[in-house]
Order: sequence, then C-alpha cells, then structure tokens
Amino acid sequence: MAVQPIRLFGDPVLRTPAEPVKTFDKELRKLVKDLTDTMMDAPGAGLAAPQIGVGLRVFTYNIDDVVGHLVNPVLDLGAECDEEGEEGCLSFPGLAFPTPRAIRAVAKGFNMHGDPVTIEGTDLMARCLQHETDHLDGILFIDRMDQRQRKLAMKAVREAEWSGLAAPVVRFSPHATGGRAI
Repeated sequence: MAVQPIRLFGDPVLRTPAEPVKTFDKELRKLVKDLTDTMMDAPGAGLAAPQIGVGLRVFTYNIDDVVGHLVNPVLDLGAECDEEGEEGCLSFPGLAFPTPRAIRAVAKGFNMHGDPVTIEGTDLMARCLQHETDHLDGILFIDRMDQRQRKLAMKAVREAEWSGLAAPVVRFSPHATGGRAI
C-alpha cells in the first residue's frame, strides 16, 4: 500500500491544469495504485492526481462500492438541470458545502492499460466525475459555488484547523456525501 500525502487548499498544484497522459506504462499503473490506496485510506469517493502532487490527467473513484479510475477524461454533461448537493473534498478536510452540479454526466477516457473506457453516472457518480475532472483542469469545487456560498466556504476554510498547514496526510471527517469526500 502506498498512501500519499494529500495536498490541501492553497497548494498551487491544485490550481494548475494537469497534462494528458502520453505513456501507459508501469509508472502510470503505480500512480493509479497510489491514488486508489490514498483514496481508500482517506476515505474518499474520488481522488485526482494533482491532489497528491502529480500533474497528470488521472483520477480514481469509489462510488457505491465500485472502485475504478479514468485516464485523460473528457466530460459530457447531460442537458438536465443542475442540482445543488452537499459536496466535500479531500483537499478541504472536514468541510462540505452545497455545490451545483449536473445531474447526469458521461466521461470518456482510458484505463491504465490504454483501453477506451466510458463511465456514465447520475447523482453521486455524476457529481464525482465532474468534481474530479475539475481537479484535472485546476478548478476547485468552491469555484462552482455562487458568490454568497463561496464567501461562507472561504470563512470556514480560514477557520479550519488545517488552514495554512503544509500537506499532511489527511483523514477526512464523515459528512453528507456518504461519509466520504469527493
């Protein structure tokens, strides 16, 4: 097991768009294993490579006891309306806020061996696909909030025990997304 330290809000890697994976090799398989081990240890519903300091377009997920990963995802959001729901993030330990997301999402990409993969999801899976793909684009869930909610979220971040600390291994507190951060 290779649990990695999770980068916290404020770390510049979280705001830097990730590079596409070009080589599907042993190093990529190790990255997927490290991401999966770290996500399961946290516990989280998803984890993107930038959250462990790796600037590649890879994320893992654990939704409804289905554990998987996606490399170089391209997201297609359903035409259905946005839905606001509680959302947390392993890079914001212990915090969760109402965040609007599309109800349905489809992500196309590859597995760690370079085989094409399509993941379709609604509700929590759709939220996870959007959240993790955002991480790969340097976007954080607080960026999706309206101005009022973002202001409340930033106040909570400033008051958080971990605020300003250098990337320790994070243990996430349970909240409204099934006890796991996305």
